[in-house]
Amino acid sequence: MAVSPRIFPPRKRRPSAGAFISPKLPDRKLVESLYFLSQEISSLKPLQFLLRRNSVLIIRKAKLLAVLFEELLGNQVSPFSPSTVLCFEEMYIVLQRMKTLIEDCLNGSKIWVLVQIETVANSFHEVTMDLSTLLDILHLKELDLSQDVEDVVVLIRKQCSSHSRDGSVDPRDGNLRLEVLTMLDQIRKEIVPDHSKLNVIFQSLGLRDALTCREEIESLEAEIQNQIDQKSKYLVVAFIGLVRYSKCVLFGESTQKSDAIRRRRRKSAAEANVPADFRCPISLDLMKDPVAVATGQTYDRQSINVWIESGHNTCPKTGQTLVHTNLIPNVALKNLIAMWCREQRIPFEYATSNEKVNGVVTNKAALEATKMTASFLINKLSTSQSMQAANDVVYELRVLAKTDSDSRACVAEAGAIPLLVRYLGSDVGTNLPNLQVNAVTTILNLSILEANKTRIMETDGTLNGVIEVMRSGATWEAKGNAAATIFSLSGVHAHRKRLGRKTRVIMGLMDLAKNGPTSSKRDALVAILNLAGDRETVVRLLEGGIVEMISEVVNVLPEESVTILEAVVKRGGLAAIAEAYNLIKKLGVLLREGSDTTRESAAATLVTICRKGGSEMVAELAGMPGIERIIWELMETGTSRARRKAGALLRVLRRWAAGLDAYTVASTTTVTSSTILLPS
Repeated sequence: MAVSPRIFPPRKRRPSAGAFISPKLPDRKLVESLYFLSQEISSLKPLQFLLRRNSVLIIRKAKLLAVLFEELLGNQVSPFSPSTVLCFEEMYIVLQRMKTLIEDCLNGSKIWVLVQIETVANSFHEVTMDLSTLLDILHLKELDLSQDVEDVVVLIRKQCSSHSRDGSVDPRDGNLRLEVLTMLDQIRKEIVPDHSKLNVIFQSLGLRDALTCREEIESLEAEIQNQIDQKSKYLVVAFIGLVRYSKCVLFGESTQKSDAIRRRRRKSAAEANVPADFRCPISLDLMKDPVAVATGQTYDRQSINVWIESGHNTCPKTGQTLVHTNLIPNVALKNLIAMWCREQRIPFEYATSNEKVNGVVTNKAALEATKMTASFLINKLSTSQSMQAANDVVYELRVLAKTDSDSRACVAEAGAIPLLVRYLGSDVGTNLPNLQVNAVTTILNLSILEANKTRIMETDGTLNGVIEVMRSGATWEAKGNAAATIFSLSGVHAHRKRLGRKTRVIMGLMDLAKNGPTSSKRDALVAILNLAGDRETVVRLLEGGIVEMISEVVNVLPEESVTILEAVVKRGGLAAIAEAYNLIKKLGVLLREGSDTTRESAAATLVTICRKGGSEMVAELAGMPGIERIIWELMETGTSRARRKAGALLRVLRRWAAGLDAYTVASTTTVTSSTILLPS
């Protein structure tokens, strides 16, 4: 199904007057539309904290206009004159602008409305003036109104005329705007804001608890997408840092409870059953900006950029060398993800190639606010007297560390990692499982930043703590996130070798892959795949029973399982090939039934097994009913690499059928479309 990308980007707020179109309707239908629209405006709640007077006056006028349109609907009037029709059509546009303006102020960022207070106040002034003009040219005598309704219209005219002369900003709003900008400038200069003044400002804006602060952050993040110039984007990001800091210092104790309420109101991708194809193979999160690499595999742009910038020249999923590092936007997949998010009522953030997920490169004010937030939380954690108090702080660190690279750097530099190690132990898991989950997940989020991987590996007790959580954590979530941390750390070659030498890591990952729920199995398998890039580690994986484990989970997660098997037989020598004998027929089935990636890996694995394993291996594959047809189908419909591997596999079978002993076929050998006579 073809889907236009224009469907999916979020609606730009604050549409201009030209964004609305006059309705071309019959007279009665036009009046009905005006009546219902004025009723909708009348039902809106006035703004509570900013521009309250402006919104009250607009809503009051809409209520009076509803009286006019109700009277017209009750009258059996002759068709309106062209001038009256035009007046009503223009009035429809003005009412739409009123409705949108109030809704935008109600639903958007309070701080951004405050910063733009003069512009927004002027918008209220403009719609009032436009309504006044339309009422002045409206011919009341033509409408055959009752005297009471005519008096109502005259009253609206007088109100519009009176209010149109006053487009000024309420002095209180103006002073509040100045205070917010002054505080932001202080943060830019590394001056810690006065908490009492901060509290007064946030109370004045209606940001009175952690929940409203979280919603304000989300509104500001959405606002970034509405800004064109970089300066405005910088300012919005700075305000996000200010609100995040204020939420922690003013309302930090109730953060986790507030987020639980928010999650009930608003679904998130973490709570939904995200299709595997929509998850980034590196981060395992829902992809926001999917891009394809040279091998054809798709990753989230941010994750694969970090991988490549770390010095890797291979595809994380297949292990193949990348012939180039160009990233091709996967627009079709992005549109499908956006469509799925809308169906699931999940917010979908759009990120472009030269922007971070939050929209822009962090500026000085935002960075200093993040540093202050991290420092405040670390100081609070170091003095926490109870597990529950620590849990609230660790949860906030978890959220902060997930935000962006600067936040991860600030949290780690503030000294979070040694403090988090305290909460990885089994005693914590027994008494407060959620604290253990939050601690290991915070370490996972921190590990995404390359510099933090080394910090984690070198901090005493951290790696051992993560391994113990993976093996004996209190919940599957804790175990899975510990496995994901191992995967993240193994992205560095030196760390991968070190992790691969630890028997507890190997056995812990394989136990989790065999016994955990599907999500935890996946976390374990992607970590194993990364470790399998090292030949010495493959030997330890074989000794630990990796092939037997794969045979147990291949039906649940075939793509990950077969990709691991491909890496193992490629680097594990004859021992790996011998152990893989019992999986040959299963691989043959996956050639037909698996996904494109699964079929590709299955074909590559079978080529290695058959070429190096001897005639017994080839005979096992050849004995599968219909194997020839399956291979030919893969040569026609598979990926580019799958077609090549299928061709190589067919050549091996052809030589075996001819009774030849050599299975390594020269590249000059070609496969024709003639039937290969394989024994039944």
